Amino acid sequence: MQFQNILEALKKNLAADLQLTIAPDKLQSLQAEYLQNMQALWTQGLQASTGNSDRRFAHEAWRKNPLSAFQVASYQLQAKTMTALAEQLQGDEKTVARLRFAVQQWLAAAAPSNFLATNPEVQEKAIATQGESLRKGLNNLLADVRKGHMSMTDESQFEVGKNLATTPGQVIFENEFFQLIEYAPQTAQVHAVPLVMVPACINKFYILDLQEKNSLARYAVEQGIRTFMVSWRNPDASIAHATWDNYVQDVIIKAIEVAAEISPTKTVNALGFCIGGTLLANALAVLAARGDQPVASATFLTTLLDFENTGVLSLFVDEAGTQLRELQLAEGGLLDGHELSSTFSFLRPNELVWNYVVGNYLKGETPPPFDLLYWNADSTHVPGPMYTWYLRNTYLENNLCQPNTATVCGVPLDLRRIELPVYYYASYEDHIVPIEGAYQSMHAITGAKRRFVMGASGHIAGVINPPKAGKRSYWSTPASAKASKAALPASHADWMKKAQEQAGSWWSDWSAWLKPQSGKLQAAPKKFGNKNYQPIEPAPGRYVQVRI
Repeated sequence: MQFQNILEALKKNLAADLQLTIAPDKLQSLQAEYLQNMQALWTQGLQASTGNSDRRFAHEAWRKNPLSAFQVASYQLQAKTMTALAEQLQGDEKTVARLRFAVQQWLAAAAPSNFLATNPEVQEKAIATQGESLRKGLNNLLADVRKGHMSMTDESQFEVGKNLATTPGQVIFENEFFQLIEYAPQTAQVHAVPLVMVPACINKFYILDLQEKNSLARYAVEQGIRTFMVSWRNPDASIAHATWDNYVQDVIIKAIEVAAEISPTKTVNALGFCIGGTLLANALAVLAARGDQPVASATFLTTLLDFENTGVLSLFVDEAGTQLRELQLAEGGLLDGHELSSTFSFLRPNELVWNYVVGNYLKGETPPPFDLLYWNADSTHVPGPMYTWYLRNTYLENNLCQPNTATVCGVPLDLRRIELPVYYYASYEDHIVPIEGAYQSMHAITGAKRRFVMGASGHIAGVINPPKAGKRSYWSTPASAKASKAALPASHADWMKKAQEQAGSWWSDWSAWLKPQSGKLQAAPKKFGNKNYQPIEPAPGRYVQVRI
């Protein structure tokens, strides 16, 4: 391998005015190490073997076939060296980061496990089934082409309203942007202050109401919390003009107003998940600027408000790309939901892309039923004007945490106006909302009394962790048992020094925090809504049923 030639080829494919270099001594060291390791491989010859540390090559077929074992060892050496080469590049920080990301994508795609001709496990199965596995794989590929997305689960096993989004309730309000669901009480008494849940608008709401065993909405209801859910409409051409202000005013603020009017206390608690939390924070700041305070407390789950630390996603955003999106979508149009879904999948290509290429298409397997992955594939579009405003004011310019820089619903946005108890949850292994970014975002709400809790696992699995499952763990600090403005350290690293790991689910911790914010217990209502907001249709409603 000629590393200087590779470096020159990489530079040639970038803009001419970008200078990428690598220290000569580092290049020489990498070349020498590579040649030494490759010579050792050749000397070892077909006796090369592979361990089980890489799941892609864990099957015994890779070990008992000497040629395949050698091929794996060679690939892993190439991957190690290419990664080291990318790490040593010097130049414009963002360009170098993008190049490193591209190298990782190429390495994931080039793995010998991804090809029929070089995957002995696939070949063995094809022989054992007399070609039936290949026939099924081709059928799976054609079926996915017709659906417009790669199957990550057996989608035939799920149906929204039948075994997903089954918590009983009624739609009590709707407009062109959303439906508001009120769930039926599951206890004889409920707390006086209800809860309004705001899921991410780039997905369906039922991530918070999957199956009975893992529904956060059902869990809240079972804790005696009268619960409302925002069900976003899957946008079509009729609302392709919708803006960020529409989503804040006509959805979040409207949902709060409706639930507050139904509430005996005329106040609500609110919860926002991911971009739903970003929208909720905007709505709370707008309400505060207007002198309104209908929200008693707020919960933010894996939410970014300060976009300084966004991890890999920041590589996709720059001024030129944002301007292009604005030309395409700022005056109307839809961002295709499949595009967003693909972007998130390629953040973890081996687990969320190539794993299914091999299983579905080369082995002819049907992936096992998994509700989270069914939801993940149930994509939604995003209105262009809303998306381009979000892109520029968050990932590109980070305006939300800079007081009075962005204007939302006609008022300068200042998150410091939010003065209410806040529960902030983040996931330790989140690749969409990195833990450091989430912790910084919590500090953007400087006027609030805050409690920060960190859960194990990632963006979705960390959130959806019911106590009955007895899985995972979470971290909290004893000093923050009673939320306060000054209790939390400035950095996540300092917070971790005081944090203690607790076995089980953070849901129990959140419930213990939420109940004191929810008022006194009283008899559960026997009817949905009130005289102004009557039931329209049973949950989960029509909007969530629309697929793209």
